[in-house]
Amino acid sequence: MRLPPVRFLPSSAAPAVVAANARIARLARAGNMEGARAAFEGMPLRTTASYNALVAGYFRNRLPDAALGLFRRMPSRDLASYNALISGLSLRRDTLPDAAAALASIPFPPSVVSFTSLLRGYVRHGLLADAIRLFRQMPERNHVSYTVLLGGLLDAGRVNEARRLFDEMPERDVVAWTAMLSGYCQAGRIAEARVLFDEMPKRNVVSWTAMISGYAQNGEVNLARKLFEVMPERNEVSWTAMLVGYIQAGHVEDAEELFNAMPERPVAACNAMMVGFGQRGMVDAAKAVFDKMRERDDGTWSAMIKAYEQNEFLMEALSTFRKMLWRGVRPNYPSVISILSVCAALAVLDYGREVHAAMLRCSFDMDVFAVSALITMYIKCGNLDKAKRTFHTFEPKDVVMWNSMITGYAQHGLGEEALGIFHDMTLAGMAPDGITYIGALTACSYTGKVKEGREIFNSMTMSSAIRPGAEHYSCMVDLLGRAGLVEEALDLIRNMPVEPDAVIWGALMGACRMHRNAEIAEVAAKKLLELEPENAGPYVLLSHIYTSIGRWEDASKMRKFISSRNLNKSPGCSWIEYDKRVHLFTSGDVLAHPEHAVILKILEKLDVLLMESGYSADGSFVLHDIDEEQKAHSLRYHSERQAVAYGLLKIPEGMPIRVMKNLRVCGDCHSAIKLIAKITAREIILRDANRFHHFKDGFCSCRDYWIQGSTVSSSSTEEPGRQMLDKLIDAPLITLPVRHDLLQFPGIGSEHLPVFLHHDGTDSSGDTVSVERPILIVPRHHHTDLSSLENPSIGALVAEDRKHDQRVPELQSFDDGAPPAVSQEPAHGGVRQYSHLRSPPRRDQPALAGAAHESVR
Repeated sequence: MRLPPVRFLPSSAAPAVVAANARIARLARAGNMEGARAAFEGMPLRTTASYNALVAGYFRNRLPDAALGLFRRMPSRDLASYNALISGLSLRRDTLPDAAAALASIPFPPSVVSFTSLLRGYVRHGLLADAIRLFRQMPERNHVSYTVLLGGLLDAGRVNEARRLFDEMPERDVVAWTAMLSGYCQAGRIAEARVLFDEMPKRNVVSWTAMISGYAQNGEVNLARKLFEVMPERNEVSWTAMLVGYIQAGHVEDAEELFNAMPERPVAACNAMMVGFGQRGMVDAAKAVFDKMRERDDGTWSAMIKAYEQNEFLMEALSTFRKMLWRGVRPNYPSVISILSVCAALAVLDYGREVHAAMLRCSFDMDVFAVSALITMYIKCGNLDKAKRTFHTFEPKDVVMWNSMITGYAQHGLGEEALGIFHDMTLAGMAPDGITYIGALTACSYTGKVKEGREIFNSMTMSSAIRPGAEHYSCMVDLLGRAGLVEEALDLIRNMPVEPDAVIWGALMGACRMHRNAEIAEVAAKKLLELEPENAGPYVLLSHIYTSIGRWEDASKMRKFISSRNLNKSPGCSWIEYDKRVHLFTSGDVLAHPEHAVILKILEKLDVLLMESGYSADGSFVLHDIDEEQKAHSLRYHSERQAVAYGLLKIPEGMPIRVMKNLRVCGDCHSAIKLIAKITAREIILRDANRFHHFKDGFCSCRDYWIQGSTVSSSSTEEPGRQMLDKLIDAPLITLPVRHDLLQFPGIGSEHLPVFLHHDGTDSSGDTVSVERPILIVPRHHHTDLSSLENPSIGALVAEDRKHDQRVPELQSFDDGAPPAVSQEPAHGGVRQYSHLRSPPRRDQPALAGAAHESVR
């Protein structure tokens, strides 16, 4: 910086100079260094104090190079100049040696301020040994020096040493007393804090507030309130401290009463109240506080996002985070971690990438907790490659990060890789914790590694400081049961040293379902009834077991029992992210989506291709005693198939289709999606309640170990994947003009909805129709415009092949009561029979039978 020629005096008491120096300091404290520099350059007369003010401002605003450059060009320096230099260099740990060198180079005798500036730097960066050594070397000390070191000892938890230093102080002001008081409170030594409080010769509002906070933080909220009531004066901090105490103790009602009585409600108090409402599930109350706030900080937005995230208002959390960024508010650590958890729960990868970009902008990518949450997000969104890259490039890793990768590999069916990370972790000298062992045992369970699982479990009991808990026994029960060792799993439960919980009995119940062991399933169901009487899952599962072994009467009784007890059943749903919107599908309710017509067409065409590839619906996954055609129809509208169909419609080729499901994928859908992935030449990633399934080329990453009972092999596909996809997309539809009163249309008024032929509109009648391609039936004289059904991503869903006129004039109508003539010529070597065809389920009708099994967690 080139300075204009000005007059310089080492010192001056001229009012204009003093005022200009004060203005420089004020602008620097406000962060306006351009204004501070302009004020400095505009001074016709400068003093050493002018330079000192600008040097200190540069350091305060993290411009050390500018500060050092100006210091070197100063015409004259005084002791305050060196003190400013020492204080500025002490702000950063890497320049502390330079600060010590500056102290040693002062050409005048250093003052107590000079030493205290360096002392403060040592304390700030946790270098207590250096701080104590410097303190003992100081030729002179004042109460500030003592208080600085006292605070450092208290921050390090060295309370006894701090008390000895406190007793040595020749002069103790209210700041020192309050610091010692707060140190006792933070250490949980509340009785000693109260003794010190009573001994204080003088108290101010900060001292009272520190004692109130101490009581509240240590669970003595009633004593805190009594002290609060006798305070001689209160400020915003006092009110907020009492409010936070109530919230930390879970007394949200008392906190709300106090909040309403506050004369003024600062931002900190509003933020705390929102946190309390969120913890209690009172999201509307938290939002009301948020909406009424005239001023908000990053903590406000973080509290609102956390309230949404805690109570599973996930889309609202995403929307609030994006509004925060749009308004230019810098996210903080809590908001980033909360929103990463939301992205992981929803598996919305595009939003997750946005959060990752925000982390980079805010330099949060070097924080171990934030990066651990980021890795978990990528894993749960199905992008394991990105999670691996993030994991391998970050150092140093903590146990949470290792655990995230072990669990991630396990959930994706990569048992070998998960165990490899487990062994790498031990070789790196990182001690596994309980969650580490859960991840390793889960990897063995998901991949059928019984031997390895036993070795890991035994190593816990023999050589690890971690003792197996209920979660570890649950993993072992699942591992043994899934491998067919159901009796051994039951013996383990009976002999385990901890009380088996619902998760353990649920794992045994799942094994019984897989291996159709009704006897042990009844034992597990009885135990689950005692532990979770309101959960319908075990009884739905037991009903499924009865169905699979042909005990229809017992299955019927179980369903009646579920209905009579009004047990909670979780409906099956799946979702997929497209264009930064989440599209939700529920089983049996395909008409709920605004693009249901096109989805239904995709499902119908997929059915044709699946059957041509050797697929046969596995009716054992339908819980009701209905005919096979009804079972196949029920399975067709499972939520995961709807989501996959929508993904084929929207997700561009070359990109994987990522589908999430809240429950476990059924075995029939697992088999069907394997074939769909092959015949469409697409990669489909499905995350269910337990794990990931990567479908590609007719195979799944779980190697079918996780799914039992599927009867379809993907090896029977007859045509290459690309040709089959073309067939799916381009197959023309025949539109038949028929009498409107002979059709049963779902009552949603969609002219594009494909329906099946009925004679009398009942739910069980219908003729056998032999067709070469899917049929779309529309009312007579109503010409459907199929061009609106085109998909720009993958080409036209419905080909506008002009060789097939939509009106098909040569075909007769149903005016004479007879069905139209449909070609009986074999297609591809044979006629495929479609009997008892029905409309898709109506929105105003109950879900079809096959949806019932999806309520099993």
